[in-house]
Amino acid sequence: MGRKVIVAVCTLNQWALDFEGNLNRILQSVQEAKEMGALYRTGPELEISGYSCEDHFYEPDTFLHSWQVLAELLKSSTCKDILVDVGMPVQHRNVSYNCRVAFLNKKILLIRPKMMLCEDGNYRESRWFSCWTKERQIEDFFLPRIITSITNQSTVPIGDAVISTKDTCIGFEICEELWNPKSRHIPLSLDGVEIISNGSGSYMELRKAYVTVDLVKSATFKSGGAYLFSNLRGCDGQRIYFNGCSCVAVNGEIVSRGLQFALHDVEVVTATIDLEEIRAYRAMIRSRCHLAASNQPFPRITVDFALSDDQDMFLPVSTPIEWKYLTPEEEIELGPACWLWDYLRRSGQGGFFLPLSGGVDSTSTACIVYSMCTQICEAVQKGDPVSVRLHSVRSHGALQQIACHLASEIGSYHFSIVIDSAVSAVIGIFTTATSLVPKFRGKGGWRPGGLLVLGSSNVDEALRGYLTKYDCSSADVNPIGGISKTDLKSFLQYAKSRYYKRHQRLN
Repeated sequence: MGRKVIVAVCTLNQWALDFEGNLNRILQSVQEAKEMGALYRTGPELEISGYSCEDHFYEPDTFLHSWQVLAELLKSSTCKDILVDVGMPVQHRNVSYNCRVAFLNKKILLIRPKMMLCEDGNYRESRWFSCWTKERQIEDFFLPRIITSITNQSTVPIGDAVISTKDTCIGFEICEELWNPKSRHIPLSLDGVEIISNGSGSYMELRKAYVTVDLVKSATFKSGGAYLFSNLRGCDGQRIYFNGCSCVAVNGEIVSRGLQFALHDVEVVTATIDLEEIRAYRAMIRSRCHLAASNQPFPRITVDFALSDDQDMFLPVSTPIEWKYLTPEEEIELGPACWLWDYLRRSGQGGFFLPLSGGVDSTSTACIVYSMCTQICEAVQKGDPVSVRLHSVRSHGALQQIACHLASEIGSYHFSIVIDSAVSAVIGIFTTATSLVPKFRGKGGWRPGGLLVLGSSNVDEALRGYLTKYDCSSADVNPIGGISKTDLKSFLQYAKSRYYKRHQRLN
């Protein structure tokens, strides 16, 4: 029997109610996880629907479309021969739950509802969801017909249970359960669960990253085990920014991690775990063993599947790494900039309009926009091109082949689209309505979309009421609205040393 397993945690930039886009990003993450050799993939909280659907969680369509996305995942060959768990909303006996759904080879193994909801900060989960209060209990969940037609299952277990494979045992926490004083990973580890997965929706706050990392490390320090933390990234429609930091911890040490801030929509991080190291670590903690001997067991869902391979003797194990934290100035530079890019590209606008007074606030906002542009340019230079050839019936076939060949050579994701029908339809409608034939006014055209107006009011002004009385409260977005004046002054000193010298070198 093998002893080493490769697991994958995913950071996804999902969008509330973008079911098709969310599906594609999930499939891409599964594909990348398989290419890296992982046999278990876990993702962020509510990744199918998007976390910030808010009152759309009251609508039956939100649940229906989530099941439709899950149906596509079950049918996809991409999800074959890999254990996958995803986050989605589920209604059971007319009660809405925030759930993890684990499946393997067109079979749903377990629906695990969230047991502790978050109500602080910008969270108000109990407005839409209820927590599962039946500890160590499962019930029958009756599947929708669109799922039954794929899985040939009419019911599946829902509740507080774990998954037992041929070689290990997998348990679940969901976001707030890690922060809660009565965390579920303690009784899970005492019951022999060796891999604990946490799909999270944790957003950015200055100086918060170390809190999450310390909690993930401590989850396995006292009781041993592997902890898989997957978080969302980006602006999914709300004013908050999910800041990644997906990671894997083993026996109190971080062995693999993702980026805190980045522009790419999908990031997959893997770790190779030695199960025997977990067992040896636990065996040496005698007080833990005495507690485990009397621990009440969890219901186990037995699966005829192994995460390890018999030929894994020479597979290198992931070793502990040092987590390098960003300074508050670096977080201000990168976090709001990534949020602005997400908001801009999804709003369909052409850029920003900033009333620049030259003070600390508006200057900080301008520097954040500059940081956004810098990150975009760096991402373009690294290359992730998408090319499209819009050809007509008059186009030469050889040119089409050349375009496809060139796209393949440069590694571009290429589309070849015939546009004759679309062009004829637009011209026909315009001519019928106006009796005119549209002609291109070719002096460079014009930039599509308007401009988003940026506000520049720090958190101190908002708290004092200055924002609504005298400041630019009519702006579309305010990227520094949660940052104090003191932090902004420090950020400008940092930005001066970072960008002014760079600008001098470029000139």
